[in-house]
Amino acid sequence: GNVPRAIVIYAMGELTRLCQCGDKIACDGIWLPIPNTGGFAAMRAGLTTNTYLHCMYINKEKKGYHIDEQDDKLLNQVNKISKDPKIYDKLSRSIAPEIYGLEDVKKAMLLLLISGVTKVSKTDQMKIRGDINILLMGDPGVAKSQLLKHISHVAPRCVYTTGKGSSGVGLT
Repeated sequence: GNVPRAIVIYAMGELTRLCQCGDKIACDGIWLPIPNTGGFAAMRAGLTTNTYLHCMYINKEKKGYHIDEQDDKLLNQVNKISKDPKIYDKLSRSIAPEIYGLEDVKKAMLLLLISGVTKVSKTDQMKIRGDINILLMGDPGVAKSQLLKHISHVAPRCVYTTGKGSSGVGLT
């Protein structure tokens, strides 16, 4: 995993709505200093300055799943497979097949990948996200991290973090 880091990226014009939080992207741009407006803050900063990336191009590395992006051949295969009564067990066993057992955990992770349903409150029409969260607890060496790492490669929008830095900000 990675320790979360942040840089400031300014995207303008048609680049502003190309990605969402959690998308894995590659940005091309110009690395520039943030200009100081003058005054005492500029004198105190001295020769150091903050920087930002002026974005010129955004490329999504991991794209989400949209039904209109799939071809008819794939949709026919999915419809054929969906009629199998043991598909839930087969799909859960296909998650990290190199790890033996932990079928209940793998089924929970499968449901995590499929996600929940966004609901709308009847009283004030507020949208409630249908995201499913998971907490894995267990003895050391039970393959918790390996399962999460496998899911992070499969999920379209996922950030895998570990370590003290991510625990401090609540990202474990």
